[in-house]
Amino acid sequence: LNELEFSRKRIAIDVRKALYSAVSNAENNHNLDIDSLVVAEAFVGKNLVMKRFASRARGRSSRILKPFSEITIVVREAGEAA
Repeated sequence: LNELEFSRKRIAIDVRKALYSAVSNAENNHNLDIDSLVVAEAFVGKNLVMKRFASRARGRSSRILKPFSEITIVVREAGEAA
C-alpha cells in the first residue's frame, strides 16, 4: 500500500483502492489478520465496451470503442500455501 501511495503513475490510485478493498474484505468477511496478508494474485481483465458514433465529413459517421477493464486482487495470509 505504501508503494502505491507514493507512486506517480496514474493507475496507482485505482489499484490502491482495489487493494485496500481486498484487505478490508479479508478482515471483515474472513476474520484474517491484516498484518499477515500478502497479495497472492493480481490481474487485469476485459469488461464491457461502450460503442459510440462520431460525426464525420459528408454525412458519414465512424465508430468509437471505449473499452473498460476490471482489476482483480487476491490476498492470502503469509502462512497459507499458494
